[in-house]
Amino acid sequence: MICAVVLAAGEGQRLRPLTELLPKALCPVGNVALLDRALHRLAGLGLAGPDTTAVNAAYLADQVVRHVDGRAHLSVEPDGPLGTSGGIGRLRGWIDGRGVLVGNADAYLADPRREPGKDIAALLDGWDGETVRMLTRPVEPGATGGFSGRRFAGFSLLPWRRVRDLAAQPGDLVRTVWRPAEADGALELVDFDGMYLDTGTPADYLAANLHAAGNGSLIDPTATVTGRSERSVIGAGALVRGDVDRCVVWPGATVSVTERLCEVVRAGAGLTVPA
Repeated sequence: MICAVVLAAGEGQRLRPLTELLPKALCPVGNVALLDRALHRLAGLGLAGPDTTAVNAAYLADQVVRHVDGRAHLSVEPDGPLGTSGGIGRLRGWIDGRGVLVGNADAYLADPRREPGKDIAALLDGWDGETVRMLTRPVEPGATGGFSGRRFAGFSLLPWRRVRDLAAQPGDLVRTVWRPAEADGALELVDFDGMYLDTGTPADYLAANLHAAGNGSLIDPTATVTGRSERSVIGAGALVRGDVDRCVVWPGATVSVTERLCEVVRAGAGLTVPA
């Protein structure tokens, strides 16, 4: 049996000051919260609801708890984020002998050829319940690290035997699971040939939004846009009187008639974060 965990506890320090307003997992990409994108992808695999899907939370946890609203089992880390390994360790009782598909809430994945869920189904196909599987993309030229020339792409599949001894204390899966499995010859690298971005920096967060928008602008029906919008994402209730070019305008944010914004994220009435 398989369950799933979406890791949503991180502070998102590289995205500050945006993440002083929202936890990173709730930052919108293409006008959809990153957490909702992950839950939708898991639902496409038949993993939905609190019996089969869990979400952890720590930083601005109350916002995550309200947003999940019964759609998943919640694990709140009251003393701060426990990291990817500690977050799974704290959920051992809920996982209870199952294999666990673990996804990072801040991962943006898009494969236009397949429905969400079906695009990562290869992680589950023919799995023997013993190996660790990792969704991967090729390491970019000049980059270091990774696993046999490939880099992690947001999701991994862990067998129970690798989970049952994880401690509910700060730690990361690289050291507690992935590298040990690699050393044992038990790490399988699964190719993902769609778009993958870690949205942890303003530049990558903007890039994910522009990818979601395609060749035009993505404007929520409740937004008011009287200025010019070029390849931008404009959220619900936003008011854009000025011009935006390759920008993200958060829900409820405003752009005044005298403003000309390019390659920035606008939140509220005046918070502007350049990419």
